[in-house]
Amino acid sequence: MKLTVIKTFISRFLILILSFGLVIYSTNMWGSEGKGTISIVIANAAAVSFFSSIFSGSSTSYFASKFKIEKVLLYAYLWSLVTGILIPLAFSLASIQSGYLPYLIGISVFSSLLSTNINLFVGTQNIRKFNIYTVLQQLVHIVFIGIFIYLFNIKDVSVYFLAQIGCLGLLFFTSFFQIIRKCSISEISFSKEVSRNMFEYGWKTQLSAFVQFLNYRLSFYFLEHFEGIASVGIFSIGITFSEAIWTITRSIAVVLYSDVVNSKSREESIEKTKSSLKLTFILMLGFVLGIIIIPAQVYEMIFGREFRNTKEIMLLLSPGIFAIAVSDMIGYYFSGIRELKILNVKAIVGLVITVVFSFIAIPRWGILGACFVTTFSYLASAFLLFRKFYRSTEFKLSDFMISKEDIHLLKAKFIKK
Repeated sequence: MKLTVIKTFISRFLILILSFGLVIYSTNMWGSEGKGTISIVIANAAAVSFFSSIFSGSSTSYFASKFKIEKVLLYAYLWSLVTGILIPLAFSLASIQSGYLPYLIGISVFSSLLSTNINLFVGTQNIRKFNIYTVLQQLVHIVFIGIFIYLFNIKDVSVYFLAQIGCLGLLFFTSFFQIIRKCSISEISFSKEVSRNMFEYGWKTQLSAFVQFLNYRLSFYFLEHFEGIASVGIFSIGITFSEAIWTITRSIAVVLYSDVVNSKSREESIEKTKSSLKLTFILMLGFVLGIIIIPAQVYEMIFGREFRNTKEIMLLLSPGIFAIAVSDMIGYYFSGIRELKILNVKAIVGLVITVVFSFIAIPRWGILGACFVTTFSYLASAFLLFRKFYRSTEFKLSDFMISKEDIHLLKAKFIKK
């Protein structure tokens, strides 16, 4: 597991660098309003993905080793097409960013289709291809943006979405042909057992994920309503930073999930989860220290004067970022053993906190109020996961202690790599 984690960590570190590069470019190219528009449209696409991921998300990973891959793919692809078109149309009827409907449909459809293939790699423990395609999503997106802007001289904010559609489409077809070569056409058929199991598992995991998504993104909509689209762009930098950091720690979580799904022993899964907790704790200490050390002037120099409060935002968000990163290990463990109730409970509690306190804090303190609410929600969600995990497993003080052996092992792995 450890070597796989290191490889996945390296791929996610590349994603972190590419994500920061894309954020820096977009803020300087389109300003706070443009960044706000991007954040809202991408948030809408993420909302669509939670409906499509009922079949194309963790269901694909979980059942890839339990049913015929051909049958799993059939339902995932069909569901991706249906939800990727109908949900954006519903958003348009509700006047939610209706001017960007064609882009939202394109991003939603291809994102879901590609997600199916990537989750299939996770379910079959092909972590190498999972790593490759997650890195390429950022890299190819940047390449397409460069082509549209510098080759075709298109500089409107819509370039961001066109480039993303081109990137997702290219990667889907590439991964599709890699997968389909190993499939048998005669095995492609509808199955009530497959559809029932995928739907039952999928909606339970996605209910939690969707509610958690609202915790992460609802502040955008409150800020747009009370403060305007530019405030969304400024606040989104902090959220983008946190999610970029989470791509690193979730590299550990993805490997953990794959191991837990394919594990025959509950005790082994628990020990791997505790090991992942300690490793994530070490990494997050480094990131939070970096946030504290970097001067505020550096953020302003990188993103522009409109984003001069970025460090303050990051400092306010950092306790919640830390809590979510570490508790994600426990969340993936519960998902892997199909104990999904606690995921729904912690997500709902976080959502209630977000909704109630956003009405109070955001109108009064604006972006800083959104930071306070977000951090409070993250901390409460993480606390519930930790309490559940350590009530159902044997508690040891060493689970929280970083030993010299842990540090030497981590160091040795990086040197070896």
